Amino acid sequence: MVLPKFYVDDIIKTALKEDINYIDTTTDLMIPEESWSAATFIAKAEGVLCGIEVAIRVFTLLDDSVKFTLYKKDGDRISFGDKIADIEGPTRELLKGERTALNLLQHMSGIATKTNQCVQIVKGTRAAITDTRKTMPGLRALQKYAVTVGGGKNHRFNLSDGAMLKDNHIDAAGGITAAVKAIRSRLGHMVRLEVETRNLDEVREAIEAGADIIMLDNMNCEQMKEAVQLANGRALMEASGGITEENLREVAETGVDIISLGALTHSVKALDISMKIISKISK
Repeated sequence: MVLPKFYVDDIIKTALKEDINYIDTTTDLMIPEESWSAATFIAKAEGVLCGIEVAIRVFTLLDDSVKFTLYKKDGDRISFGDKIADIEGPTRELLKGERTALNLLQHMSGIATKTNQCVQIVKGTRAAITDTRKTMPGLRALQKYAVTVGGGKNHRFNLSDGAMLKDNHIDAAGGITAAVKAIRSRLGHMVRLEVETRNLDEVREAIEAGADIIMLDNMNCEQMKEAVQLANGRALMEASGGITEENLREVAETGVDIISLGALTHSVKALDISMKIISKISK
C-alpha cells in the first residue's frame, strides 16, 4: 500500500491548522526568526515503526528548507534508545511541528506494532488479520496503511468498496435470502458481497443465497468450526466480534480465512517515541 502524497498532505495541513491556528504564542514570541536547530527522533519502547516519512513531511510542509536523515524505515523493528531520524531546520518550525509529527508517528507505530503481534499469534494458520471501518475520522488512510506495515490486510476502506449486508440491512429486508436477492441483481461484476451471520442457521442461509464472504459475528469457536465445514470452500469465512489476543489463536485454528479486529485502530496504544532538540546551529 502506497499513501498518495496529496492525501497525506491534506491530513497534515488539517492537523497543523488545528494545532497552530495562526500563531504559536510561545515559539513565535521567544525564538528569533533566524534561529536554526537540529533534533533527533528516539524510540522509547520496542515495536514496529510506522509513519516516519509522514512525520518528516510535517516539517517540510512548514518549511521546505528542513533537512533530514532517516536511520529507520517503516516496518523496521525498533528498541528503546534506537535513533530513528535526525532533522535540521528553522527552530520555530521544528517546535511548531513537533506535536503533530509525534501524534501521527506514535499512533501509526502503535497500530503497526499491535497488528504485528496479532499476525505472529496466528502464524501457521490460514487466517489473515484485517482491520475494520472503526477508524478515527480523517485518519482512515493512515491507520489502514499502518495495519499493512504491521503485516495485516485491509478490509473495506469505505462503503463504496464492497457490498456488506449487516444485521440491520438483513432485518430491514426481511431476512438474508431477501436481502441478497434484492442487491445481487444490481451489483456490478467487480463487487463482492459479504453477509453478516449471527448463528449457524443464518450461515446455511447465506451459503445457499450465494454470499461471497460470510461474517461469523460473535460466534464461539465450536460454531465457527462447524460454519467452516458447512461452507466447505464455497465462501470465505470471516470471524469478527469478541476476539482478543487471548483467544485469537484458537479462533484462527477454526479454519476461518479472515479475522477482523476493530481494536487494531479504535483502541490501540501509541508507541512511545520522542523528539529532542539536540543543538543550535549557526546560519
